[in-house]
Amino acid sequence: MFDTIGSPGLWAAFAVLVVVALAIDLYVMDRRADQAVGIRTAALWSVVWIALALAFAGGLWLWLDATAGREAANASTAEYLTGYLIEKSLSVDNIFVFLMLFTYFAVPPERQRKVLVLGVLGAVVLRVVMILIGAWLIARFHWILYVFGLFLLATGIKMIVFADDKPDLEKNPALRWMRAHLAITPDFHGDRYRILKDGKHWYTPLFVVLVLIGVTDLVFAVDSIPAIFAITDDPFIVMTSNIFAVLGLRALYFVLADLASRFHLLVYGLGAILVFVGSKMLLIDVFKVPVAASLGVVGAILAIAILASLRIPPKADQKALPKQGAG
Repeated sequence: MFDTIGSPGLWAAFAVLVVVALAIDLYVMDRRADQAVGIRTAALWSVVWIALALAFAGGLWLWLDATAGREAANASTAEYLTGYLIEKSLSVDNIFVFLMLFTYFAVPPERQRKVLVLGVLGAVVLRVVMILIGAWLIARFHWILYVFGLFLLATGIKMIVFADDKPDLEKNPALRWMRAHLAITPDFHGDRYRILKDGKHWYTPLFVVLVLIGVTDLVFAVDSIPAIFAITDDPFIVMTSNIFAVLGLRALYFVLADLASRFHLLVYGLGAILVFVGSKMLLIDVFKVPVAASLGVVGAILAIAILASLRIPPKADQKALPKQGAG
């Protein structure tokens, strides 16, 4: 059995909150489906998602303070906030990959929103499945924590060492397979993923981008899920912090698309965070890092990476990033 604070009532309240907020998000940001999402709208909705995540933290603290005591409320809320901060920071790297894909395939800004919706929903589903699997594995096999720790440590070191290397999409196995087995049109056909032409099914570049975003979601889920288990093994805390971090991904994309080149050193910070949480997981049976300390370390790493990015100008090859709609 899982040791969790999540009562049926809490799970139900979380599910209702997510569904309602997601429905409002889709309505607000998709009212003008044929136009690019304006940066002001995206920035406002990003703030709304962050505020909603923080409001959930406040509500969780109040509920636990009344039912489980002040100490339990402080501990679980700190775990939630630390997990949220880690997952939110890692999702930024996810956004940069989305930007690279949209740039590579020259996806018009007004076509990006539909792909992002499906990408975010896919990320949510993948995380739900992988969190449940991860929680089950940890409950059954404690040693799996060391596997997660080694994986995160290796991933963080690799991210730092190869931070300046640009991914070559031409060598992407999924893209190469699609090009070899599918008939792909050279041009976009509105929001369609497949068309029928001369009795033959053709797939559009939008379909290719959607598949690659799905693969990206899977890769980043494999990276990020072990990271949150370094903070807590409570499925409710893991699930809520992860889902709230992912749900604001679409709005945050349209904000960061114009600013990606200014945060060129963030990848080093993300690598350092993975090294920290991987090391924390490897030492879990020797020394348990306090959750408050973990929150402070993660926040400090992010702040340093962002400030350094603003103070140190990017290299010439890091400046050539596309501009999105600014309406």
